[in-house]
Amino acid sequence: MTTAESQMTLEQLPPGTVATIVRVGGEKMTRRRFLDMGLVTGERVSVQRVAPLGDPIEISIKGYYLSLRKHEAREILVEVGHGEPS
Repeated sequence: MTTAESQMTLEQLPPGTVATIVRVGGEKMTRRRFLDMGLVTGERVSVQRVAPLGDPIEISIKGYYLSLRKHEAREILVEVGHGEPS
């Protein structure tokens, strides 16, 4: 069951948090790039580190690390959950 209270953007997650991607937004080219990098609905993602000023954000997805800018992370809607990222 998905509730609005358990959903937030990837930018809002603190380090160590595991979540499931609910929606990938952005302009057409940006969205295509996200999908090509493996940021797809249903995929588990884990925030690894956030730079001191909050930009960039390092995440773990599909067994690799990816860095996103804050404005990019705002386009990814996730639902907080427990467990290991896939």
